[in-house]
Amino acid sequence: MNEMTVLAPTGVLGSGFLEVSFEAALARKPHFIGCDAGSTDPGPSHLGSGVPAFPRAAVKRDLRLMLRGARRLNVPLLVGSAGTAGADPHLAWTFDILKEVAAEEKLAFRLALIHAEQPKDYLLRRLREGRIRPLDPAPEFDEATIARGERFVGMMGAEPFVRALDAGAEVVIAGRSSDTAIFAGLPVKHGFPEALAWHAAKILECGAAAVVNRKTPDCMMAFIRGDHFEVEAPDPQLRCTPQSIAAHSLYENADPFRLVECSGTLDLTHSRYEAVGERAVRVSGSRFLPADRYTVKLEGAEKVGFQSVVIGSVRDPFIIRQIDDWIARLLDRIHGRVEQVYGAALDRDQYHIHIRIYGKDGTMGALEPVKEIRSHELALLIEATAPTQEIASAIAGIVRHQALHLPIPEWSGLITALACPYNPAHLDRGAVYRFNVNHVVEPDDPYEMFPMQLFEVNGPKNKKL
Repeated sequence: MNEMTVLAPTGVLGSGFLEVSFEAALARKPHFIGCDAGSTDPGPSHLGSGVPAFPRAAVKRDLRLMLRGARRLNVPLLVGSAGTAGADPHLAWTFDILKEVAAEEKLAFRLALIHAEQPKDYLLRRLREGRIRPLDPAPEFDEATIARGERFVGMMGAEPFVRALDAGAEVVIAGRSSDTAIFAGLPVKHGFPEALAWHAAKILECGAAAVVNRKTPDCMMAFIRGDHFEVEAPDPQLRCTPQSIAAHSLYENADPFRLVECSGTLDLTHSRYEAVGERAVRVSGSRFLPADRYTVKLEGAEKVGFQSVVIGSVRDPFIIRQIDDWIARLLDRIHGRVEQVYGAALDRDQYHIHIRIYGKDGTMGALEPVKEIRSHELALLIEATAPTQEIASAIAGIVRHQALHLPIPEWSGLITALACPYNPAHLDRGAVYRFNVNHVVEPDDPYEMFPMQLFEVNGPKNKKL
C-alpha cells in the first residue's frame, strides 16, 4: 500500500458527530474506521461502579452510523475503551448495544470482543514476582490494595487489535486501551513506519479536536504515506493548521515531546508540521523508539464510602470578609455535633467533611494564586463522606443546620447564613470511588492480559466461535 486512509468519526463514542461530515469522509474510502470510547477523564466512579459516562441512546446513535458505514464499505470498525472505563461490565454493555443495532439494521459480521479487566489473582501473582512497577507519582500498591479494589483494567496496546483482525474480525470492541493503539496497529501491520502511525493516531484519537476552532465533536481523517502523513477534517468549515496539529500533539502529555506506549515511545522532537492548502497539515520527522521491555499500564478504582452534599450560597459581606475563620468554626461545630450524635460508634477518621468555596478557591484550592476575594457572593459545596449512605445523609443534615445558623461577632440574635437552592437541602450521591494505582505490568507477551472472544453476528442471531 502506498497510502492508508483512516477515519475517526469523533473523539469519544457517545459524544456525537455530524452525519454530513461522516458521509463526506466515507466518500473518501477510508481503509478502516476507529473510535475511542473511554478515558480516565470522567473520574474513577465509572471504573468502580461499572456504569458508563455517556447515555445509552447517545452511544447507540453513534455506533449505528459507524457500523452501517463500515459495513457499507466493507472495512473494519475498531472501538477501544468500551463503555468509558473498559472493564467487563462496560464491554458487555457495548456488546448489547451492538447486537441491538445489528438486529435492527439486519447486519452480519464477525465480531471480536477483547477483554481488559484484570483478575485479582493475576495481579497478585505478578506483584509477588516483582513485575508490577510504579510510575511517578504512584500510590502504595500492595496485596491489600488489590483486595480493596473494585476493578482493575490494563491499557492494551495495538497488538490485540491486530490479532483480532488477523483472526478475521470485521468489528472489534475492545476494553480499556490506549487511545492511540486503536488507530496505530493496522497501519504498522501494513508496513507503514511506526512513528507515522503512532503520531497520526495521536491526532485522530480526539476526532476534530485538533482543528483551529471545533464547533462540535466531529470527524477527522488521516492519510498515512511512506515518509509523512496528512490530516484533514471532512467538514469544509474546519481548518487544521501547523499550530493546531502541533498543539494537539502535545495535548495530555507529561513530556511535550515524548508519548509513551506499551511497545515504545513516540518522539516528537524533530517533527515537522507544514500547511497543505488552507485546511490540511502534513507531518513528518517523527521517531518511534522501541521499548526495552513491553509494559501495560494498570488502572484501578476502590470504594471510598458513600457521600451526600449540601450546596448553598453566602451573600453576607461580613461573613465573606472572614470566610476562612467562619469555615473553620463551622467544621468544629460539625465535628462536635457528630460526636454528640454518634459518640464512640463513629470515629472522626471514619468520615470526612470537605468544603469547596467557589468564588474564592473552589476550582484550584491551595494552588489558587488570587488570594483576594472579588465576589459579592460565594457558593459552598460541602461534601460528607461516610461508611454508609445513611450516615452520610445524617451528617449532611447536621451540616445544613450548623451552616444555616452559625453566627459571627458582628451580628446579634439568630442569623441565617446559608441560602440552599434545593429542598431537601442535601443530595445523596451514593457510592464514591478513587483511583488506587499508577503502575505498569510486565507481561510475558502483549496478549496475555487481553483474552479475545469471536462471534458471528447475524442480525438477531449471534454465534460464539
